[in-house]
Amino acid sequence: MLLAIDCGNTNTVFSIWDGEKFLCTLRTSTHHARTADAYFTWYSTLVKHYGIEADITDVIISSTVPRVVFNLRVFADRFFGCRPMVVGKPECLLPQAPRVDAGTQVGPDRLVNTAGAFDRHGGNLIVVDFGTATTFDVVGHDGAYEGGVIAPGVNLSLEALHMAAAALPHVDIAKPQRVVGTNTVACMQSGVFWGYVGLVREICTRIKAERDQQMMIVATGGLASLFQQTEALFDAFEEDLTMHGLTVIHRYNKENTPR
Repeated sequence: MLLAIDCGNTNTVFSIWDGEKFLCTLRTSTHHARTADAYFTWYSTLVKHYGIEADITDVIISSTVPRVVFNLRVFADRFFGCRPMVVGKPECLLPQAPRVDAGTQVGPDRLVNTAGAFDRHGGNLIVVDFGTATTFDVVGHDGAYEGGVIAPGVNLSLEALHMAAAALPHVDIAKPQRVVGTNTVACMQSGVFWGYVGLVREICTRIKAERDQQMMIVATGGLASLFQQTEALFDAFEEDLTMHGLTVIHRYNKENTPR
């Protein structure tokens, strides 16, 4: 079985793939000082709790936090006896090489989302990922990553308001009942929610105009469902897009790496 690990700036997600479906998905906060032993204690406790018997033979990692990769490598080697694939490293092959400026390093999360979205929807896509940053990834007709846009994440914007303005409280993102708020919380929620609706709509419109073609918009990430339910911003919502992309890249390497 495959253990797919997606390490983001805020959370790290572990999913067990049996070749046909994900048996479980486990989530923990990202912390660069967490040791291999600590990962295994947490992982094994939850797997046992869910009653899952998983014989892990392969591990693949996508990490936007380089400092955690070493301990995840040790975790895979020590407890599963395998050398993990790490997306973004030269030895981890991609179905299509990204078409970006020479010397540019593309975030592994964006490469994984590209692979997952192309596998499910084909090419000419815009993938919008609501993570710590809100990213827009352009997927070419052949599945290659062709660039994108990076904007501050929704929660990051709310936290910045709270930290920079002493009078403004910390609030959770939600769709306000009205655009014009009559209290501080409602005003902040309206600004962030409708501001991001406008941001997503405008950026996607401009990408389509710049490329002069129709493109399917695919959303993923924790807050994508909130915006999808309230505004018709996306053509599809994929909750497990990143994890699916990891299985796609793993399969591609298995099929194209000499034994």
